[in-house]
Amino acid sequence: MIRREFLKRAGLCAAGAVAPQSTGAEPVVSPDLGPSPIMKSFTPEDHRRRLQRIRDCEQSIRVCLKRHLITGYIPGQVSYNLGEYPTVKPYDPDEYDERELDRLRDGGIRLVQIMEDWNDMLRLFGGDKFTAVNPAGLKRFRDMVHKRGMKLLLYVSTGYMQAGDPDLRDEWVRGQPGPVGQAAHWRLVRCNPASPGWRAYLLPKTVQVLEEYGPDGLYNDWGYVNQYRNPLPPARDEVNAFKEAADHDAALEDLLSLVYSEVKRRGGIYKMHADFNDKPATKTQLYDYLWVGEGIGKLDKTRLETKSHPPYVVPCFDFRNGTVANDEEQFLHTIPYMQFPLLLAGRPFTGERALVPGVPYQSEDNDKLLRQWRGIFRYYKSHADGPFVYGPWDAFPPRPNVKETHARWLKRYLPMVQEGTWAYLEITDSSLFKGPLPKDTVGSVFTNLDTWVVLANYGSSTVNVQTIWDLSDTETSSAPSRYWTLGARSLRILRRV
Repeated sequence: MIRREFLKRAGLCAAGAVAPQSTGAEPVVSPDLGPSPIMKSFTPEDHRRRLQRIRDCEQSIRVCLKRHLITGYIPGQVSYNLGEYPTVKPYDPDEYDERELDRLRDGGIRLVQIMEDWNDMLRLFGGDKFTAVNPAGLKRFRDMVHKRGMKLLLYVSTGYMQAGDPDLRDEWVRGQPGPVGQAAHWRLVRCNPASPGWRAYLLPKTVQVLEEYGPDGLYNDWGYVNQYRNPLPPARDEVNAFKEAADHDAALEDLLSLVYSEVKRRGGIYKMHADFNDKPATKTQLYDYLWVGEGIGKLDKTRLETKSHPPYVVPCFDFRNGTVANDEEQFLHTIPYMQFPLLLAGRPFTGERALVPGVPYQSEDNDKLLRQWRGIFRYYKSHADGPFVYGPWDAFPPRPNVKETHARWLKRYLPMVQEGTWAYLEITDSSLFKGPLPKDTVGSVFTNLDTWVVLANYGSSTVNVQTIWDLSDTETSSAPSRYWTLGARSLRILRRV
């Protein structure tokens, strides 16, 4: 009862959610960090009801793109802008962050991810890529996150180093160690996963981050080019122990396995970004969450390229490269495929990082990102009350209602993806619908104690769908119906009555 009241106060009880038909288990609409209700409090009647719902789906759904049992899934995730870096004054979490974390928790966020701004990659404050700009401040922020029942991930790359870093060794890098990622303050080189010297440097530093700052896991922006297709001459310190292939990054798989194992040994979470919409070309899934979308300008492209990826995919639309019709559109492309968009929040992204004295920038003429960030800085100075930008991928000019829209959709999504839910994604052959679904229309089903049918129309015309079950719209709490109209580019989440 106490837990139910907490969820109610936190604004996490979903409209339209139906309590189990027993007195034993309470409905849970947000991931819990302890044992889930299905493990600790389901009664025989709860288990019977769940199994009957699953049986209905198993007997009705013959073919779908993906069939998955949801376990250990945290859908509500945020990339939290801790502060500017490079900067003249390090971040120092205070009451602003307390209030922001309260808002994020109340909006269903349970996983907080910090990007490079936590560390001192340019060595401006006596640290390095693996040490905090403000160690006491980072630990204080970690405690703020934990106090609210959320998890914290810190950025640690298995490949990227800043060109000119005194620790960097030429023999770790294929070809000449010049920057391959050159924009704003970044002069990034990619260290080779087959280099023993790089491994001997990277792995203890990674353990140091885990031990010194106590995060709940790591986020890896891998900084890697497929070894098989890499045209550059081998690094001087390189041992090719594995057979590489276009579809198998063998040396990288070995390196990632070591890091992943260390994180999991500590009960942690490992999140990966493998460029654009890519997934790692490994034979084993060595991540819990995969970030996609960076550098991609169309939501349709990300949806089509990631819908077959293994769980769990966390899209982040890159507004530097494209636009959306409205704030709702991201959810149309993600929810039917058991994905939920990353939220950008935290402290305002001021653009100061593009104007720090002593940092060698390119000219604005040659650096689109630098021009954008300096434009954000001018905007920030003249808009003290916002709305604000919250990250390098965020829209500019800013979108004013992003957090509220994200929380509203997450509130509807959370009941669908509780622990123990079976998801049937992009159903192509079933008896659930009267006839084939219209062109460009997708139907997915999520079932546990309750069953949800998700209908998405990716086409440009209105379509009609008839179901065999009586369903109610979770947004409008509509009367039960079997006849559903979907406007162009629209999404409906329906619950079986």
